[in-house]
Amino acid sequence: MKTVTYLSILVMAIFFSCSKKDAPIDEPQIDNTIYFPPIHSNEWTTTSIGDLGWNNTALKPLVDYLEAKNTKSFMILHEGKIVIEIYFDGHSSTTPWYWASAGKTLTTAVSGIAQEQGLIDINNKVSDYLGTGWTSAPLEKENLITCKHLLSMNSGLDDSMGNNVSPENLQYAADAGTRWAYHNVYKKMQDVIAEASGQNWITYFNSVLRDQTGMSGAWIKSDDFNVFWSTTRSMARFGLLIYANGAWENTQIIPKSFLNEATNTSQSINPSYGYLWWLNGKSSYRLPGSQLEFNGELAPNAPNDMYAALGKNDQKIYVVPSKKLVVVRMGNAADDTNFALSSFDNDLWEKINDLID
Repeated sequence: MKTVTYLSILVMAIFFSCSKKDAPIDEPQIDNTIYFPPIHSNEWTTTSIGDLGWNNTALKPLVDYLEAKNTKSFMILHEGKIVIEIYFDGHSSTTPWYWASAGKTLTTAVSGIAQEQGLIDINNKVSDYLGTGWTSAPLEKENLITCKHLLSMNSGLDDSMGNNVSPENLQYAADAGTRWAYHNVYKKMQDVIAEASGQNWITYFNSVLRDQTGMSGAWIKSDDFNVFWSTTRSMARFGLLIYANGAWENTQIIPKSFLNEATNTSQSINPSYGYLWWLNGKSSYRLPGSQLEFNGELAPNAPNDMYAALGKNDQKIYVVPSKKLVVVRMGNAADDTNFALSSFDNDLWEKINDLID
């Protein structure tokens, strides 16, 4: 049985306690048209399909499709306000779910904050922070790998060695910058930030990002590394932060210039990839576990300026500046198990377009 809530404020128990800390100091880049839900409150202002001039008759087909595709939760924000909030199969606004690889973008955000604070420089070698021997690559090859290579997925390390990022699994395949491969080695950025900040990753993440936006959630160990779990609304809060160019109300949390880099092509091999963000509207793309290049856009039905956090089994955050939208989907795999992009992305956007156009 599904539970469906439209255009309403749901009572939300905080999954993990949050406390606001001092945010990085940066020149605010604030759009006064954007609504931000209060940090220490369950309130979240809504707007209606009718007020936006959207097609209400397309709502039921969208909901039916989401339910048929194993969805747990689905949200659409317009300029920060909730337009649609839907829960299925016993899931609710207080139920945590895993972000899977959509959570890679949390590491991106914290990397930008750490760089703004002067703790790291993403152009520096990873070994400047972790010391030599953090891989099994020859030293001269290991020293080619920068933090930016980790964020761009072009470290040159072998992506076939499994999820564990201990040195024995981080083996040389090509020189850094010459090969794009979807690899869990990005997790070493969390170690870089921990070393540079003198704090463990979770403590630093909570203080500079999670607690600044009123998110709840926690990193839970799974398959040799931590995966972020949170409520759907917390995922939406992060999406809203990114839509607002890294600002939350009057505080610039992630530097706008860094976020602009992160959501544009980061290297020449896979133009559809930024710093752990997937980018629509490019001429070609590559997929996890493959060295094949595919012509065309990631999701032709989606707006060209969409960028996305994509996780295993169709965990999604879509950010679309031109449409003033943040879209969140959590659940089980829509069809077959997948690592990030799937045909579901394009099919879902066909349904969303029917609603918003």
